[in-house]
Amino acid sequence: MRQGLLGVLASVAFFGQAPVFGQATPSRLEFEVASIKPASPDEFNRVGAGVHIDGSQVSCKFLSLNNYIGAAYHVRNDQISGPDWTASERFDIIAKLPAGAATKDISEMLRALLEDRFQLKTHRENRDLPVYSLVVAKGGLKMQESPPDSGKESQRVGGAVDVAAVSRPGGVTVNYGNGAYFTFADNKLEGRKMATSRLAGALSPFMDRPVIDMTNVKGNYDFALELSAEDFRAMGIRSALAAGVAIPPQAIQMAEAASGDSLFNALEKLGLKLESRKAPVEVLVIDHAEKTPSEN
Repeated sequence: MRQGLLGVLASVAFFGQAPVFGQATPSRLEFEVASIKPASPDEFNRVGAGVHIDGSQVSCKFLSLNNYIGAAYHVRNDQISGPDWTASERFDIIAKLPAGAATKDISEMLRALLEDRFQLKTHRENRDLPVYSLVVAKGGLKMQESPPDSGKESQRVGGAVDVAAVSRPGGVTVNYGNGAYFTFADNKLEGRKMATSRLAGALSPFMDRPVIDMTNVKGNYDFALELSAEDFRAMGIRSALAAGVAIPPQAIQMAEAASGDSLFNALEKLGLKLESRKAPVEVLVIDHAEKTPSEN
């Protein structure tokens, strides 16, 4: 199996919603072996930059410590507070998965690696940050509610549902279990059996700020957001940035130039809208990190 960063670390960044801070585990999952080296300055221009999984080997190229922290702790890069070098210095990590390990275990193994090699120490706190608030529009909700037999598992954010992301040409499909999923592909963001909290979480990585569910709507819904090619491309770039992919300046400019009108119009057709606000957002604060990782 070989997956690009959109299918792996991006899935961790915005699909892995299990609470990870402060949890005690019976035994810590770790990579069987792992090496960390400073990235080559010209790695940015190579096809290999990013993250690839090939069998039991995980190869991460030209990512900053913040990129790795975002994937390991399930937070966006703009929700990490630390010294400047954690966002600028780049590292390559080559690691081997232990027998029986699954892709969903990578984040926990990455946390262990960062704590051991960089002596990483963090805490979390709430700060008022710019967000998009997902609210019901004046005309009321117009989404189609899922059939009654769809179950309630898709509403259990952080519950026991196993979340799996599968990359596909030009997009990604995320399966939450029990028939709940969403797909970002073919100029469309489509969901089935999803609560509005899931929708907000699904939208967040595609936006320039977190999306917070403030609809107070219960239940599971089916929806399809038709997007322009320009907005679809810009959202894909933002999701890659949120997952830690090194993006060329031209691509970033392309994302910033996109209007986003097709997304906002599609949400309005569902009876929803995004409002710019400030709200308390959980931030991961780096208390300590060694600039030079310990020996491999």
